[in-house]
Amino acid sequence: MNAIEIERLTKRFGTYAAVDDISFSVREGEIFGFLGPNGAGKTTTIRLITGVLTPDAGSVRIRGIDIHRHPIDAKMQMGVIPESSTVYGDLSPEQNLHLSGELYGMPRPLREERIDELLQKMGLSGQRKKPVRTLSKGMKQRVSIACAIIHRPAVLFLDEPTSGLDVQSRRLVIETIHQMNKEGSTIFLTTHNIDEANTLCRTVCIINRGKIVAQDRPEHLRRMFESTQSVEVSFSRPVQTTFFAGEGIVRAEACGEKWRIYTDNPDRIVKYLVHQAERESLAITSLAITGPSLEEAFVQLTECP
Repeated sequence: MNAIEIERLTKRFGTYAAVDDISFSVREGEIFGFLGPNGAGKTTTIRLITGVLTPDAGSVRIRGIDIHRHPIDAKMQMGVIPESSTVYGDLSPEQNLHLSGELYGMPRPLREERIDELLQKMGLSGQRKKPVRTLSKGMKQRVSIACAIIHRPAVLFLDEPTSGLDVQSRRLVIETIHQMNKEGSTIFLTTHNIDEANTLCRTVCIINRGKIVAQDRPEHLRRMFESTQSVEVSFSRPVQTTFFAGEGIVRAEACGEKWRIYTDNPDRIVKYLVHQAERESLAITSLAITGPSLEEAFVQLTECP
């Protein structure tokens, strides 16, 4: 059974098609990554799927329920964690959780038991009575997550859930995603973090300029571009982009103190780098050849023609 079914979904703002006739499905029990560059249509899509926006055309079904014909029934199946916190700042984490649980029809005894469990799991026990507005961004995100999963939703939507979080909060979010999926929830995750999607997701779908350009397992997408490899190199002193002007170099990018050179002939590039370093009296301090990555597939699928 599919947890999410999208058919010919379209949303326009004036003449601009933010989501342009897209169709895809998400199997029950999987972690599904929805990737795309800024402005590609990710957030608009998740708002359409969760019923925040009404489409101009197309349909959305959550576990077989049409969200626009039966919005309450469909929304009872889901939990939603938007990019920006939507919890009430003047209420405490405990009060926010009581409100969420009540909206999902949870009886008070069950609600109180689940609230105690979530506050402890999210590291919020010491903040349970404090106004949410006094908490850090990471703590606010933990409250948002707890509110979204209090009813153990069948489908959990997360829009850039780790964006701007500290390491500890990010780790907690990842652990929560794994735990919810282990308990049977289907996870729909939008993210800019390619490594995160590669690690977490069984299937990834890439949207660009409102259209789906690929949907497959991360390893299959990587194989689509297996001819492109990269050479990572660092030198004893900084170099400029013009250093990488040799034949066979597709692209060179600075990555901190290292450079990543994309090529279809890494052996030739290594020889070129050694020659250039000797000519410039440079020492190569690190050198590694890596295979095709999900990041490279993403770049090639979404770059402008």
